[in-house]
Amino acid sequence: MLKQRILTSAVLAPLALLLVFYTPLAMFSTIAALIVLLGAWEWSALAGLCQKRQRFTFVGVMAVLILLLNTHWPIQDLWQQGRLVADANYVFTLAFAWWLVATFLVVKYPRAARAWNEGIMMRSIAGVLTLVPLWLALNVMRSAGYEDGEHIGSVLIMVVLGIVWSADIGAYFAGKNLGKHKLMPKVSPNKTIEGLVGGVITAVIFVLVFCHFAAIDLNMWPVYAAMTIIIALFSAVGDLLESMFKREVGLKDSGRCLPGHGGILDRIDSLTAAAPIFAFCYAWTVVL
Repeated sequence: MLKQRILTSAVLAPLALLLVFYTPLAMFSTIAALIVLLGAWEWSALAGLCQKRQRFTFVGVMAVLILLLNTHWPIQDLWQQGRLVADANYVFTLAFAWWLVATFLVVKYPRAARAWNEGIMMRSIAGVLTLVPLWLALNVMRSAGYEDGEHIGSVLIMVVLGIVWSADIGAYFAGKNLGKHKLMPKVSPNKTIEGLVGGVITAVIFVLVFCHFAAIDLNMWPVYAAMTIIIALFSAVGDLLESMFKREVGLKDSGRCLPGHGGILDRIDSLTAAAPIFAFCYAWTVVL
């Protein structure tokens, strides 16, 4: 399993760098949509959609929503005069509200399971609120500064990926070496409070190191550190939310398309929360 994980990561890492830095906006948006739709296919199983016709319908609805958003906000027009178009901010505000609700559902599991486990519709809506803002957030970040011939957007995506990865790595080592108190044993038995704290601290260190090498004004360091704490905490919620849904349907992995890693959702679960929250913080706190 470890060998498979390493080999898969060795293939995915350079592909991710090519996608983030070297693809034109339209191609990036299309590939991001395909990744999200693959995630939607896996989510349909978590939602309890058993028949292929139902699962294809769910993916089709997601595709239509993405197409409508792309028609309303073409990726090249998401930024106007250095500012994110106002309506897109409200989508991220809605996403932020959803992740607050998701946090409540995770913290109160299994008592709060009735709130979303009564029918397929609620679990399907949860999938839409989880995946569609992810696609929009990736587009927003990638297109930042693009009209000026800059690579700000690519750097933003790498920063949010760095936050997610550093939080994940920090949580693993802190949990393994210091973990004594279970975080949410009914959702994910292996996660600990010490791991969560270690992950958040590691993410903050990563961002501060980035600020140093990027020559960011020292006055902004506390702002970025506070943003990182929020993003890292919500990235943990994204991971726990998927674990909660998998536990409800009795699945270990969301899929099997990535050898050693499981499914697409197993790789982007933290990013589903981190990317929209990052875009929300960046748009409202830094740009506006």
